[in-house]
Amino acid sequence: MLNDYGYIDKAFANIREVAEKQEANIKAAAKLMADAIAEDRLINIYAGGGHTTLPMGEMFFRAGGFANINPLMETALSVFNQALKYLELERSVNLGAAIIRYYDIKEGDVVIIFHSIGINPATIDAAEECRRRGAKIIAISSSCWQSQMPKDHFIRHPNGKNLFDYADVCIDNYNPVGDAVVNLPGLSTPIGPVSNVVDFAIAHLLEIETCRQCLERGVVPPVWNSANTVDGDRKNAAYLAKYKPLVKCL
Repeated sequence: MLNDYGYIDKAFANIREVAEKQEANIKAAAKLMADAIAEDRLINIYAGGGHTTLPMGEMFFRAGGFANINPLMETALSVFNQALKYLELERSVNLGAAIIRYYDIKEGDVVIIFHSIGINPATIDAAEECRRRGAKIIAISSSCWQSQMPKDHFIRHPNGKNLFDYADVCIDNYNPVGDAVVNLPGLSTPIGPVSNVVDFAIAHLLEIETCRQCLERGVVPPVWNSANTVDGDRKNAAYLAKYKPLVKCL
């Protein structure tokens, strides 16, 4: 049997911790998302840089995911930019706010913000701009990083604040500082990061709970069929016609 040095157990334990300890917060966040669906609004998603942009992609145009997802995507902050460039940009003040302004987030909009570290300028400026505009913020981040990183650490926003300081609902992913959870004999650097595995699980728990709440209200949520199934394109056509003019990334 494959010796994963406890990786699977540790990843599953992290997900179970979220499911057990963050249930109330996931339900509260899902209520905001269900409200947006009932009000025929978009659900906006932002990520503060690097690999934390991947959960945004996981929720967008995804089989079984919501058709009204609006990713506030900036490729310069993503892993599809050169690595050292996005690293420097996510540490740059004012970029996050500029992205929120570009997508013209409005009062009452729901914005989900992913960033496990939750302290860098691209995250804090985006959250601050969303708050200034009266948006409702769902933050998915790690209390470990936010509490354990020194207040004067150079990667922090100059104002010293954490992502959770701005959110209406905070969902803790319990990502450990350093992210990687496996230590191999003879190797001083940990391997096996868990943040994206856990964030993907949180994203899908939010979708499931939001659907449940919508159906409880008698609202049918807009959910994509797989475009690769026999009848997928036909089933998705009405959602594409509705959301393509509204979602810049479609």
